[in-house]
Amino acid sequence: MSAPTQIAPRRRVEIPVPELGPWLAGNAGLRGFWTFTAAQPGPHTAITALVHGNEIAGALVLVRLLERGIVPLRGRLSLGFANLDAFARFDPANPTASRYIDEDLNRIWCRAVLDGGSETAELRRAREMRPLIDTVDVLLDLHSMLWESEPLLIAGQTEKARRLALAVGVPPLVVGDEGHSGGRRLIDYRPFADPGSPRVAILVEAGQHWVPETVETMAATVARLLLATGQIDRQAAARITAAPLDPGPPRFAQVTRTVTAQTNEFAFVQPYRGGDIVPGRNTLIALDGETEIRTPHDDCLLVMPSLRTCRGHTAVRLARLVDPVPA
Repeated sequence: MSAPTQIAPRRRVEIPVPELGPWLAGNAGLRGFWTFTAAQPGPHTAITALVHGNEIAGALVLVRLLERGIVPLRGRLSLGFANLDAFARFDPANPTASRYIDEDLNRIWCRAVLDGGSETAELRRAREMRPLIDTVDVLLDLHSMLWESEPLLIAGQTEKARRLALAVGVPPLVVGDEGHSGGRRLIDYRPFADPGSPRVAILVEAGQHWVPETVETMAATVARLLLATGQIDRQAAARITAAPLDPGPPRFAQVTRTVTAQTNEFAFVQPYRGGDIVPGRNTLIALDGETEIRTPHDDCLLVMPSLRTCRGHTAVRLARLVDPVPA
């Protein structure tokens, strides 16, 4: 049995810390949220950043849109900085410490939790955001990753989200998954996750935290989304990103198993990278205490392996590439 490999995550901050002072007040009656409404009818699209306070790349993208005056041609566009209290604690010398204040803001989007009696900084913020989120037709949540990984779009479980993510196509890898055992993400909030509702949400994991490439991937994702909703034209998209606006064909992967660490001794047997494909079924990839974690099928795609994790957290999602890509 292979000995687990211990890896240190990247901690160097190579992008500027966003200056949010001019944007904190917002204009939507909600701190840190800006809404712009066109004369022509259309969807209400929201783009959220800083759901995790240390994921500053998304905030840089939203500041870019605000500074460059990107407004919708139709419908309504909302841009929101979510966990401002956690972001206020961001320190480039210790950038992993400000993910949240009390609990993960991206694990509490369940009506029972939001309506319950608990009081945390993140629940207060989610309850503040909820009236606006309840009016959103299309949502894109901007995220980045601690560990090295191929960028990807996450579409959750619904066909409508899969269709939207494939239409956006940047990054070109789209993953369908069932979320986390630790709680519901913003994209899992109903009715986004209700197959019977037209409202839809997707999430981008645009690359590693704190590197310029991640900012540019996010900007391209935002431009492609707003082109897909018909709320900007190609001229406006070019003001958001210099990336090509006609990407190549996307790929779709369906998660077949979500591996949640059952012990604090979970460790991979080698330093896998997100996007790695393990060719053979039943290949040992990790040890969870004394329990072996093996691939359930051939050509197993590793989605966002967390090379250091603790009990109750998602360690990796195992997926199968679907060919041809679903229509």
